[in-house]
Amino acid sequence: PRGEPVEGLNPDDFVVTEDGRRREILRVSRAVEPMDIAVLVDNSAAADRAVPSLRDGLKGFIGALAADHQIAIVGLADRPTILVDYTSNRTQLDSAAGRLFAMGSSGMTLLDAIVEVSSGLRRREATRAVIVPVITTGVEFTNRNGRDVIGAVRQAGAGLHAIVVGILDFASIEERERAMVLDQGTRETGGQYATLLTESALVPGLQKLARQLSSQYKVVYGRPDSLIPPDKTEVSSARPGVTMRGTPARGQTGA
Repeated sequence: PRGEPVEGLNPDDFVVTEDGRRREILRVSRAVEPMDIAVLVDNSAAADRAVPSLRDGLKGFIGALAADHQIAIVGLADRPTILVDYTSNRTQLDSAAGRLFAMGSSGMTLLDAIVEVSSGLRRREATRAVIVPVITTGVEFTNRNGRDVIGAVRQAGAGLHAIVVGILDFASIEERERAMVLDQGTRETGGQYATLLTESALVPGLQKLARQLSSQYKVVYGRPDSLIPPDKTEVSSARPGVTMRGTPARGQTGA
């Protein structure tokens, strides 16, 4: 089905290029290394109707991933606020999700949160890192340049996976920068951008993302010795009907 993980891929199914030059795939295996997963949750006033589905969706997401990975939950209302720091403790994570509520008369600070979380991830040592904004289309209060925000995610070696309830607006500069980060930032970091039309779609949407994150592959390829790292690393599929995205190993450059 569309968007579902594909089992049994082998080296012949992957195409890796660096600055347009194809590289030899040496080996492919299931990625089993632990992830740091930062979930950025919209708890601004605009998310009021979405909160019940958001709680349920987060609990399912936590249940699927917490046993093997470290998850943090960050609220976005007025300023980025850590609701629970990185942990595998499902009780703590479920409790934070259950206490989630929308703050009246508040706006969202998504881009600030992405930059702050990216900075924190750079200091952590997990092999893989993922940033997951789960937002509505409320007002964005952050005044940041979108390219700078994407740069922070890339420097952290993280993949950006966004889930948005509704169609984002472009009425203000802040909203245009936010939309650009979620569109280009997800593509450039090997993530994805999912638009949901209703709040009730949050539960299956977060379940699907959990399946995708837990079904990643590790691709090892050869490259010539060089002091200059590539500007752009791309992963694509040699198998018809299969879409691939790639995030470089942490500490590597590329996109």
